[in-house]
Amino acid sequence: MSYAAEIALVLVLVAVAAACALPGVFLVLRRMALVSDAIGHVLLFGIVLAYFATRDIDSPWLLVAAAATGVVTVALVELLQRTRLVKEDAAVGLVFPALFAGGVLLASMFLRDTHLDVDSVLLGRPEYATTPRWRALGLDITPAWVVVAVLVMNVGLLLLFFKELKLTTFDPGLAAALGFRPGRFHYALMTVVSLTAVAAFDAVGPVLVVGFFVVPAAAAYLLTDRLGVMLALAALIGAIGAGVGTWAAFDRDTNIAGTVAVALGGLFALAFVAAPGRGLVAQLLLRRRQARAFHETMLAVHLLHHENTPEEADEARVDGLHRHLRWAAGDVAGVVRRAERHGLVTHAGPLLKLTDAGRQRAREVLNL
Repeated sequence: MSYAAEIALVLVLVAVAAACALPGVFLVLRRMALVSDAIGHVLLFGIVLAYFATRDIDSPWLLVAAAATGVVTVALVELLQRTRLVKEDAAVGLVFPALFAGGVLLASMFLRDTHLDVDSVLLGRPEYATTPRWRALGLDITPAWVVVAVLVMNVGLLLLFFKELKLTTFDPGLAAALGFRPGRFHYALMTVVSLTAVAAFDAVGPVLVVGFFVVPAAAAYLLTDRLGVMLALAALIGAIGAGVGTWAAFDRDTNIAGTVAVALGGLFALAFVAAPGRGLVAQLLLRRRQARAFHETMLAVHLLHHENTPEEADEARVDGLHRHLRWAAGDVAGVVRRAERHGLVTHAGPLLKLTDAGRQRAREVLNL
């Protein structure tokens, strides 16, 4: 593959990543991430049915039928869920295998000359995304151009309906009260997801479809609480994963889709560990700060309880706190140092005395 072809392929995967990440954010926020996996696999069912009607493997109607199958999948999941006999995750698990298996069964029974292998069905072949597949208006249309068109569509729809999508995602009850009809926006979003999945499926395969929908959005969710920033970060993370994974595949001569998926997983792992506020390290530091603050508060409560009492001479002695509080002697020394540094206590010879700040904290805890 020439250097120019490599650059073109990187740009295609970046476009696919951004196109999937934008609606993927709303799927993650609505707790519907598994729907992208279901849609990404049931497309085969619609493609096979459309082929029966057109008998043309390159017909654009195959893409239309695939997108319609995605919407039907969501409708069936919703129908099962509304019966209240099946929960949403179980409904996805029922509909997705049935339609996917139906597509494979129809293809194996009536399209015996069709070859379905792991690369084409599971991992895809992104390197063929720039190869012309259709011809319209005298132009050769490639899957890459379809992806770019879908990306433009997604950005345009997001700019037009950002307020409505935000409201129906975070507070569908309020949206209904204001007349926004969250059901319509739900199915509109699922239609966009289906169209995006079809374009991405044709360009990069189902593994990357799911990866681009879910992983960048999940990583962005760990990094920010602002929806606009989350959308931008999701697109950026997807683009970085696509670029890094593709160049790594070129360098190591490995499968492009699989390498990009691994790169996305690495970016999510980085966000999972190092994200400010929600990351693993941040959570560990937060728990440590909370534990330290709790111990300082308990020390203040103990001193307040025995303040100006006959027992104060014994209960407030620094060298006896470990017995009264049932802490290790080394832990008591650390708690006392931090409490003194934070202005909660002060030394009065061998005794500890509360400051005004320490007394106030203890009283707040005790509701005094």
